[in-house]
Amino acid sequence: MAEVKSMFREVLPKQGQLSVEDVATVVLCKPKLLPLKSLTLEKLEKMQQTAQETIHQQEMTEKEQHQTKE
Repeated sequence: MAEVKSMFREVLPKQGQLSVEDVATVVLCKPKLLPLKSLTLEKLEKMQQTAQETIHQQEMTEKEQHQTKE
């Protein structure tokens, strides 16, 4: 590759300290998609739903048994 000549030449001090100021910049990254519900919450809701269905089924069978006795 051909070396490109710059308009500015690099100047390094011959004595003293060399300091470099590093400016913090904002770095944007891809947003992380988080689930609206946690897995634990989903499991708890599923357990609650199955428990309610079980109770509902038990109530229906009790009503049927009560009606057949009459």
